[in-house]
Amino acid sequence: MVTFTVKVEAEGGLHARPASMLVNKANAFDSKIRISKGEKTAEAKSILNIMTLGVKKGEELKIEVDGADEQEAAEALKQLFASNFAI
Repeated sequence: MVTFTVKVEAEGGLHARPASMLVNKANAFDSKIRISKGEKTAEAKSILNIMTLGVKKGEELKIEVDGADEQEAAEALKQLFASNFAI
């Protein structure tokens, strides 16, 4: 399992567009991906789960990736957050 934290810098936090990008990226991998904000946890492959976290700009998230392609998935997610969800 790979665990890391990211800070959300996207304007508006994880609103519909970045949440959709995150789900699409997560679904490209077989690994199970969980995102936690405080006590709340969501499956990264479901936009509804992500939206229920209510992530705002400046908040930190803990991401856990577990599976055969966990290293690749973790790197891809780190890059997505580092690029501030740029296309």
